[in-house]
Order: sequence, then structure tokens, then C-alpha cells
Amino acid sequence: MFIAPIEVLAAITYVNSVQWVHDNFNMLNDAGLLNGHGWSSRFVLMVLFTSINLAGAKFLSESNIVVVVWKTVVPFLAVAVVAGMQFNPDNFHAGGGFMPFGFHGVFAALTGGVVFRAPGLRTGGPARRRGPQSEEGPVARDPDRDGDRRAALHAAPGRDDRRPRAGELLNGWKKPLGTDPSKLGAWYTLALAVGAGWLAKVLLIDAIISPAGTGVVYVGTSARLSYALGEEREMPSALSQTNKRGVPVVSILVTAVIGCVAFGPFKSWNALVGVVTAATAIMYAFAPISLAALHKLDPDRQRSYRMPAPTILLPAAFCSANLIIYWGGFDTTWEARGRHGGRPDPVRDRGRTIRQRRGEVRPNAGWMGPWFAGHVILGALGRYGGGYEVLPPWVDIAVVIAFALGIFYFALG
Repeated sequence: MFIAPIEVLAAITYVNSVQWVHDNFNMLNDAGLLNGHGWSSRFVLMVLFTSINLAGAKFLSESNIVVVVWKTVVPFLAVAVVAGMQFNPDNFHAGGGFMPFGFHGVFAALTGGVVFRAPGLRTGGPARRRGPQSEEGPVARDPDRDGDRRAALHAAPGRDDRRPRAGELLNGWKKPLGTDPSKLGAWYTLALAVGAGWLAKVLLIDAIISPAGTGVVYVGTSARLSYALGEEREMPSALSQTNKRGVPVVSILVTAVIGCVAFGPFKSWNALVGVVTAATAIMYAFAPISLAALHKLDPDRQRSYRMPAPTILLPAAFCSANLIIYWGGFDTTWEARGRHGGRPDPVRDRGRTIRQRRGEVRPNAGWMGPWFAGHVILGALGRYGGGYEVLPPWVDIAVVIAFALGIFYFALG
């Protein structure tokens, strides 16, 4: 449900970068957050996304065909044109060379957009009787921290005169290309730098169409997931009610409302992406434990597919999900588990979490309390925003893996 507001913010930010819009209808304050105009524009876009979904699955599918083709063609076009007009191999060695911040930078980048993009590579939701069953990959972009800079590195201009030349990056990694003064993203700036003004205009249009198209699709996708939960009686049955066109109206409206209020606790693109990434990692973590439990409880069942080497791959998958949670940073971990006010005390809150859950959850879910609390403690002691940084590099990775393995086998009993 947070994907649509993420795309709304991406579209608003790009539109706001147009000089006329910035001068006459500025939607962002100095901190890059939505102002009054931005909040009203966000509401209008969410209403638009919702209205398209309420029109029915057939209309949504047909209107999305052009967007899908556009989103497929434009990235390939941009790479081909920019690479064909300018190629500076020296840039691959500039600014500190390969991995200037070491693996710490790689780990941090995973939760800064890479993991967020990964779920878009899969398709399909739960198989239900009504409604579309596919989802389009998210291509949300942050204009100030574009995830595709690595692919544009070869074309970066080398000097402040903005003419493309071989040599070092314009300002190194502390001030990446596209963040100042245009703030229109690396690819837009590169297109201007190599003299492809027409491509720059296409990319600006794409920066609006792509997030908007994904936002429309994810309003529908989220609604159909909650519809399925309502039909399975995991959530109120009202969510499974449909109109004569088979549209789950209540679910779509609930998705829209949650999307509209998402910017309350999570005011920026980074904050929303961080929470989505943490939630995704939690979802990933449940899968290997669930499968391992099913293998243990019902080992002789005939299955059409059996995972190879489950004793190795299932714990490894759970450890991977735990590392993603840890790399996401302490603040994101804390937000994902619920804030109780003030700066948290990991030791105190560990006991509180266990006490709150005792008697409320079934015994076979009792591992979740120590798991959540343990991640709060690890986040506070680690080097990703916890403030204490007690665990040195690589030792923290080993500790997280050991903790994850302990939880995994404890959960299986």
C-alpha cells in the first residue's frame, strides 16, 4: 500500500523540478518535503489512481498497455543514445575507484533502493476468482538519489564547464551528477551534457509517466491482496465485496486512504522506501521458516516441487533476510516494529515486547517476540545508525548471522 504514495512523491518531485512549475506552483519546501501545494497534489494523484482502478480491471489493463511499452522502450533508448554519443572509460577509475566506501557502502545501498526494486521483478498475486492477477515492476526513482547512476557512469562529464570530457567525475561521489543545480536526475543531466536535448525532454516526461503508471497498478495490486485476505477471513469480510464489474471497491478505497496518510509518519521518499524494504525483508524471512516447518510436520506429502538442499538453503535464506533488516538501519528497524515514543532502550523494550505478546499469540509464533526485540538490540549496537557502534565491521555480520540461525532453529522447535 506504500508503493503508490512512493510513486506519487517521485512524480511530484520531477514535475516540481520544471522551472515554470517551481516558480509558479512550488510543491516542495527547502528540505525537499511536501508543502501545502504538494499535499494537495498528492491527494489529487491518489484520487486519480483510485478512480482508474474503480473503473474496472479491463479499463486498467487496456490503459496500462501504452505505459508498459513506454517504460520498456525509454530506458533502452537512453542508454543507447548516451553511450553512443559519449563514452569515458576513465570514469570507472575516478572518485576513489571501484567500491570507494568498501562493502559497507554496498550493504547500505542494498536497502537504499536495490531490495525495493527487486519485488518488481516478480509477477502475480494470490490466485483469486476475480480481478487481474499480475503486477508491474516498480520503477520508482528518487531524483536526488537515482539508482541508475552506476549505468550512466561512463558518460559523466569531467569538468565544471559541463562539457563531456574524459577524466574524473564532476564532483566525486559526495555531490553526484544530477543533484545540483538541476536536481532532475543523472540521466536528464547527462542527456543535456552530451547535447541530446530531445532525449532530456523524453526522460522528463518518462519521469512522470513511469511513477504514475506504477502507482496506478499498485493501488489495484494492493487492493486485490487485501481482497484475498478478506475472502480468507484473515481480515474483515467487507474487503472481499465487489461490485457488478468485479471490482473490490472497499479494498481499493482502503488502499487509497492508507496511501494518503502514509506521508504522515514517513515524510520522504527514503523513509517510505526504507520501511517498504524492512517489511519486504520480514516477509522474506517468514517464507523459509514456514517451508521448513511444513517439511518437518508433513515430510511424506507428495509435492510437485521440492526445494533442493533445504537444510542449507532455508537457513541461508532466513539469514539473508535478517541481514537486509540489519543493513536497513536502526531507525527503519524501529519504525517497522512500532514506535513507543522517545529514544528506545533496546534492553528495556525487549522485555516489554515479550510481555506484550505473551498470551496474545499462539505458542508456535512465540519466536517472533525475541526476533523483533533482538533486531532492535542489534541495530542499536551495529554501525547502521544505532548510535553505539559497539560491533566492529564484519563482526556485526557474523553476530547477525549467528542470531538469525539461533532464531531459525528456535522457531522450528
